[in-house]
Amino acid sequence: MNATSPEAAPGRIVLLTTSHRVAPGLLSWPAWQALHAADRVLCADGAHPQLPYLREAGIAVDEAAPTAEQLIEACAGGHTVVVVATGEGEPALTDGLARLAGTGRLRMPDLELLPASYDLPGARLLDLVQVMDRIRAECPWSSQQTHKGLAKYGIEEAYELVEAIEEGDRDELREELGDVLLQVVFHARIAEEGRAEDGESPFSIDDVAGGIVGKLIHRHPHVFGDETATTPEEVKEHWLRTKAVEKQRASVTEGIPLGQPGLALAAKLASRVRTAGLEVPLPSGEGVGYELLTMAVRAEAAGVDPEAALRVAARAYRDAVRAAEGVSS
Repeated sequence: MNATSPEAAPGRIVLLTTSHRVAPGLLSWPAWQALHAADRVLCADGAHPQLPYLREAGIAVDEAAPTAEQLIEACAGGHTVVVVATGEGEPALTDGLARLAGTGRLRMPDLELLPASYDLPGARLLDLVQVMDRIRAECPWSSQQTHKGLAKYGIEEAYELVEAIEEGDRDELREELGDVLLQVVFHARIAEEGRAEDGESPFSIDDVAGGIVGKLIHRHPHVFGDETATTPEEVKEHWLRTKAVEKQRASVTEGIPLGQPGLALAAKLASRVRTAGLEVPLPSGEGVGYELLTMAVRAEAAGVDPEAALRVAARAYRDAVRAAEGVSS
């Protein structure tokens, strides 16, 4: 028997990987081709979500977890074996194949890693939803939390996000964005448990996402509709116009949260007044509060965020304090 005879052909191993974030059965065309052309299809997990769809497509799948040596034997004679990988990716099998290849004593089959389905952008958000579901059900602390109880954490995380942005720390920014995202998912998970008898209408993270998607599309007619906007100012006009129609507010002050920091509140009120074209004299009074109000309105008119400006100055003050203490920054 020579080295090129069919009996000596080493065959081919195809390690087929799939994503649990994509509906089972939605496989790539190369994956379906490999599955239909294979001499054997193996899967160690009899409950693998892909198996019902493969069998429905007429593909015989053997529930088996061969060792590396057994898999090489199955490929003897030029056969192709497709291994439908489990969620862990078959590390024991691939390590075994690498070990055998390293000995140099065997003629190894061709080995191909074939991704059969891919994650779409944002797919990891599904993992976050699943993790939050489990934590809500099994964690003694998380299972008892309410919207009101979590409110303070939302404020803290928002401030930490702002600090990461102002410090320019990319790693910190990524982490703080995750913490803010957690607050959104956590509140949405709690909202799923709303009770009708308490006047609460349940909603889910999908309802939250659907609501903001609809709002964004409606407020961007220059992107999703027939209107045109070529400058940021025109975009803002579109936004304000559609928002005014949606809200139908009696006063420009409606919708402004009064619990936000004072400088931010003053600047927001001033922004609404200026955008609406109103002439509103500042209230007169004694004390630092009225002086700060005047400065905040002036800063907003100049395009300066008074809160951010004060934080910059406060950090400089902090550094001066540390220098006076002899503490290195």
